[in-house]
Amino acid sequence: MQQTVLILGGNGKVGRHAVDAFWNAGWTVRSYKRGTDMVAAAEGVDVIVNGLNPPNYHNWGQIIPQITTEVIAAAKASGATVIIPGNIYNYGNKPGLLDEDTPQVPNTRKGKIRVAMEQEYKSSGVRTIVLRAGNFIDPYCDDDLMKAALLRDIGKDKLTTLGDPDAIQAYAYMPDWARAALALAEKRWDLPTFSDIPFPGHSFTTTHLRALIANHTQRDVRIVGFPWWMMKLLSPFWELAREMGEMRYLYDMPHQIGDRTFRRLLPDFVPTDLETVMLSGLPDDIDPNKMMRSGGQVIPAE
Repeated sequence: MQQTVLILGGNGKVGRHAVDAFWNAGWTVRSYKRGTDMVAAAEGVDVIVNGLNPPNYHNWGQIIPQITTEVIAAAKASGATVIIPGNIYNYGNKPGLLDEDTPQVPNTRKGKIRVAMEQEYKSSGVRTIVLRAGNFIDPYCDDDLMKAALLRDIGKDKLTTLGDPDAIQAYAYMPDWARAALALAEKRWDLPTFSDIPFPGHSFTTTHLRALIANHTQRDVRIVGFPWWMMKLLSPFWELAREMGEMRYLYDMPHQIGDRTFRRLLPDFVPTDLETVMLSGLPDDIDPNKMMRSGGQVIPAE
């Protein structure tokens, strides 16, 4: 039977990849238009993927509860299952292996907002899947952590670290996350009404990333620190600087996401290989394996 998914935030990091994954699997895909009646948009759908998120951490305290209320109402009216991209803010400053059994003791305002959001879904009785992931890596955009921060000066042979370069960090390659969301959607009736499912993704350090890029490009790449001092100076006047500063602890906190539940539910899931994920953000002009077209011929990028 043909199934239908409603994608909220279809142009964002979550939404665009969810559109691709569900469409390629033969689902009917609807994209929600912001500002319209979400209940009406969700009529007759089987799954809602909630990719809506205020950009640049803008006004989370007000906007996220508003989105949550709308999505729950739409899911109740349609009977749809909701899939949410969870994050690790809920856990607070908790180094080590993070999974569904890790106590959620947030140490930031944004972490508390996320815990409250998930509790709203759980209390509502709406069938909900939280697919919890680390830092997003989106090969098709320039505003993910990889390109906007780590690789911000890679053209100058500088790799930027936001914290301890030897602290292992969890990452989610968004095409993989979307494929996992699809696979869970297709077995949603076998899951608990509220399912907290950690997405293991990939884990690596900035030091590891530097070594791989240096070897791949044959360039002398060095690690430099992120200018947190500048963000602190700007924080009274710039919302993003304030919000980023609150999350600074994460980049000194070594952590990985456990795969026990994920592997049990999706034992045949094959993620994109680690090297491809780590190199996906390199610009064409410094990646010797990327090509550019000129005069109808394919030639190596200069």
